[in-house]
Parts: sequence; structure tokens; C-alpha cells
Amino acid sequence: MTNRKGIILAGGTGSRLWPITQGVSKQLMPVYDKPMIYYPLSVLMLAGIREIAMITTSEDQAQFQRLLGDGSQWGITLEWIVQPKPEGLAQAYVLAESFLDGCASAMVLGDNIFYGHGLPTQMAQADVRAGGTVFGYRVSDPERYGVVDFAPDGTVKEIVEKPAKAPSNYAVTGLYFLDETAPARAAAVQPSARGELEIADLLESYRHDGALNVELMGRGYAWLDTGTHGSLLDAGNFVRTLQDRQGTQVGCPEEIAFEQGWLTVEGLEARAAIYAKTGYGAYLLGLIPR
Repeated sequence: MTNRKGIILAGGTGSRLWPITQGVSKQLMPVYDKPMIYYPLSVLMLAGIREIAMITTSEDQAQFQRLLGDGSQWGITLEWIVQPKPEGLAQAYVLAESFLDGCASAMVLGDNIFYGHGLPTQMAQADVRAGGTVFGYRVSDPERYGVVDFAPDGTVKEIVEKPAKAPSNYAVTGLYFLDETAPARAAAVQPSARGELEIADLLESYRHDGALNVELMGRGYAWLDTGTHGSLLDAGNFVRTLQDRQGTQVGCPEEIAFEQGWLTVEGLEARAAIYAKTGYGAYLLGLIPR
């Protein structure tokens, strides 16, 4: 069992999705049949992480708490942290320093969706590595992302943020496995020209010390962010297609908790009863051995 703690960064204004996110947090928007936040939460649970900090705005926190509670229904614990204003992804480690209390962490962005049969294995490999590990995913439009520049020997030469001419097609995804030094490193990052603590600068600190690893996600993976109206719709269609075709759920916390042994049969039945009028409830009942 990992002693790594989890962070989900679900702050921000979601302004790229206005007007649909002017009244509700982006991470509470539906991605087909589940709230968006279920998908990154399920990633951390798949990694065996049971202590998770949810970083939200003060305005949205009550809505998240109404949806997720304290996490005990899934055998996990959720701690709530307010992000006063969005000042960069690396700010999450500063805000979560007391929560982490000297532990290594895995942070996932609240609008990222990961899917792939080998994902738990790749995260387990990242979990035992020293330093920091990020996940690279091949994209056709790398100029939109932070991009990995590889040295000839395959190590990380640099991570370039939104390059005009990309050094590779591998974007850095919104999933970061960092060691216990992350809060101190983040606190030492200087704000960028846009006034933010950039995650690229935090990762550069690890790379400078020879402590940054990149796990490449192959063709069998899907990585989706949901920051635009089109990508939000694409993500919903992706989940619907997979679920309808395979008869399985994507991003189902109850299923993961049950498989991890964190949720009893009785607990799963109780969760299914809540959703008795939905296909989700029927799916949870179907997980119980007969």
C-alpha cells in the first residue's frame, strides 16, 4: 500500500467554458453520466491512494462537499483546501504543504481524464521512483501544451511550455508524482510574467537535480482534458462509447473501492440503493458476486 497522498486541483474560474461554468465549477460539469471530478478521483484511487486533498475555490467548495462528502462512502478520506485565487498549478503544493506533512504526493488536475488498461501499473512504477515522475502523451498539436524535449539518450532535456516549434510530440499530462520536497521546491519558484507559479518551473527544479522521470503513455491510452466546449463534448462521447460498447463504467469510485477492498458488499449495496433508478445503480449491483 502506498503512503503517498493525493491532491486534486479543482480551482480556477473555468472561463474558457463560459457561460456554462459561470454558475457551477467546471469540475462539477457532467462528462456523460458522472461529474467530471469523478474521473481524476478514480485515477488516484486506482493508484491505491486513500488520503486526498481537494483544492477548490471558496465559492465552489460547498457544492463539492455536497457531492463528495468526506470520502468515507468509498473508504477514503478527503481534506478540503481553499485556493484563494488561481496562481499557477505549482501553487497547489504550497497550499497542501501541511496536508502532505512530509509525504510524497500524486497530483491530478480536476479536468483531466485518463483511461487505459495499464494505467495502474504505470502509476505503481512511478510510485516507487525517487524524485518526480510525469506522464508524456503523444499529441498532434503539442504547441498547446508543455512539451518534453528529449536528450539523445532518452532522458529529459527540458520541458518547454507551449512552444512555437515543438521539440517533440509528447505533451506533459496533468498527472504528477512528486517526492516530499515538492512543497519546498514550489515555494522557491518565482512567479512568471503572468504572475503564476508555473508547474514547468517546478518540474525544471527536479530535472536540474537529475531527479525527473517521464513515463510515456502508449497507443493504448486516452488522455483528455475538458477545457473547451468541444473537448468536453468529446470526452462525454468517449465515455459513452466505451461504456455502451463494453458494458463497463469509466471513472467509477465505488467499483475501484470495492476492488481495492475498501468497500464491503454491504457498503456497495448501500451505494447502489442510492442510485436505484439509474443504470449506474444497476451496474453497482452487478459487481456483487452472486
